[in-house]
Amino acid sequence: MNGLSDSVRRQGRICARLGSPMYGELLDRIADDIAAGGPFAELLAGHEADPMADATPLRLLGGLHRMVLTGAAPRLAAFYPSAGGTWDSSAWPVIVDSAREHADRLRATLAMPPQTNEVGRAAALIGALLRLVDRFPYPVRLFEIGTSGGLNLRADHFRFRYDGDEWGPAWSPVVIENAWQGRRPPDAPLRIVERHGFDITPIDVTAAAGELTLLSYVWPDMPERMARLRAAVNIARQVPAGLDRMSAARAVAGLRLVRGTMTVLWHSITWQYLDDDERIGVTTRAAELAAQADAATPFVWLSLEPMRRGGPQSANEFVVRARCWPDGTDEVLGVCSPHGPPVVWE
Repeated sequence: MNGLSDSVRRQGRICARLGSPMYGELLDRIADDIAAGGPFAELLAGHEADPMADATPLRLLGGLHRMVLTGAAPRLAAFYPSAGGTWDSSAWPVIVDSAREHADRLRATLAMPPQTNEVGRAAALIGALLRLVDRFPYPVRLFEIGTSGGLNLRADHFRFRYDGDEWGPAWSPVVIENAWQGRRPPDAPLRIVERHGFDITPIDVTAAAGELTLLSYVWPDMPERMARLRAAVNIARQVPAGLDRMSAARAVAGLRLVRGTMTVLWHSITWQYLDDDERIGVTTRAAELAAQADAATPFVWLSLEPMRRGGPQSANEFVVRARCWPDGTDEVLGVCSPHGPPVVWE
């Protein structure tokens, strides 16, 4: 179990570093429990060899959070800020009792990959699109793999604040503060004429059950993320976007270029969840689309994914990368956190 407890502890450090001291402390306690052969060791039996990319600790915590949000674990609500409570270390015995009581329910959540659909990542998408539309002044056809509920397909309906200025509709309930730093994106006219997402387990965010699923994977002591997600769901109920249950490779295989538009393939924090065959399928079809692009039919592959720019031993950075054709350029436009803002443009 040492490998699993180490993985859980490492995830806790990541959560703490990204702004969730609650999950940092909770995962540290769970790691100690696993190492001691406690109830969480039993609950997570069979997951000892799960790779870090599977995010097994976040699956577990998503299951706990879901029970809080649905009222299935009322004693836990007193410690969850998302339910009006206050986190402190006295929650641990209640966490253990809840895990024992709802063990079967929590084991079921371990089979479900986290579906955060992080709205803050829209800051990277829109900032990059403004740069690209300034270069290729065409209406945008936007396609996303690993789209979850497709919230970021509506990113042009969010408002982004930065350096005392803002971009986006003033009426938008989604407000992303400190969205951009560094060289600001150009004020180019952005018009998205088609938006479509693909996921192997898509979520209908316009339904209450879908909204609950997404909320359960947001870290409970980060109220700004919770508020942004709820607001983005309201926009999704007003702005239609296609959403299909489909693998990434199959989705990209069906993409076509349309003259007089810029076709954009977008994904964020998705690549790690694809196996080698899926990655090869996406890359192969992207190369075919690139070969078909011309000045009146540009194709862009835009991503927000981790990259070790300094080599295998360097630290991972979350980079906004744009590969554009017919120019054949491959650029890192900026860096940000896995949750998005601030995006620091290069």
